[in-house]
Amino acid sequence: MVLGFLSGLVMGLNFHRENWLGGYGSFKRRLYRLGHISFFGLAAANLMFYFTARFLLAPTPTVQIASWAFSIGAIFMPVCCLLTAHIASCRSLFAVPVISLVLAGALTLWEVIKL
Repeated sequence: MVLGFLSGLVMGLNFHRENWLGGYGSFKRRLYRLGHISFFGLAAANLMFYFTARFLLAPTPTVQIASWAFSIGAIFMPVCCLLTAHIASCRSLFAVPVISLVLAGALTLWEVIKL
């Protein structure tokens, strides 16, 4: 979440510039905003997983994998956004955070349903 605040600070210092990163609707600026919000959204998802796992789930290998997958998604989503904003060919890297987050969510749901 701290990284979300810091990235917001950097963007906030420049948002008033009409053509910053190509203008408000540019691909590059949209990816910067997506990366910024992913810091908050995925931090919240990780926090919710933590409390779910701590109070409801047994520490099984499935829960361990879900934990790692949530962490990988939270790390790689903003990285992929930043890379893709500047290097279009990096777009395929989004498969890493997306697949890891879908896996994490599915494994968590599986463990909760088993209760």
